Amino acid sequence: MLDRDLAELYGVETKVLKQAVKRNIDRFPEDFMFELEKKEFEVLRSQIVTSKDGRGGTRYLPMAFTEQGVAMLSSVLNSDRAIRVNIQIIRVFTKIRQVLADTTDLRLEIEYIKNTLEKQSHCHRNWSNLEGVNNLDNMSCLLWKIENGKIVEVYNFPEDQHKVDAFFGAVYR
Repeated sequence: MLDRDLAELYGVETKVLKQAVKRNIDRFPEDFMFELEKKEFEVLRSQIVTSKDGRGGTRYLPMAFTEQGVAMLSSVLNSDRAIRVNIQIIRVFTKIRQVLADTTDLRLEIEYIKNTLEKQSHCHRNWSNLEGVNNLDNMSCLLWKIENGKIVEVYNFPEDQHKVDAFFGAVYR
């Protein structure tokens, strides 16, 4: 999170937040807080309309805080509001982390199912060359259910079930 966003949440000026951090810089290693590089700041500035230097707005490189840096901020700002806001921010970070974990678990589960289905299915072309009937030329996919290493069920999913039914009905009457 950027210093100006945190300052707004904490109800202080960005300048006050930056001063508190600089007075306690030992509490903010680079994995807690870092300043954006000039190029990063320019990209950010082009995406968020801010005023030019000398006309108000941001003139210094913003500080970016990680989750740990945000947690540390409440100790250096030391106000009731900072503590309340900090608790809410940490809860949001926790929820975000949970959503990401849930999403990752879901992606892994989908990947497992895809891999399992690839090993348990097969698509092929059905065709016939019989005289006196409309011959079959159709794609089908077989899906089999495997339990304890044995095939216990097989499903056939033809491209055109009506065509397949008509063919077998004509041949096996």
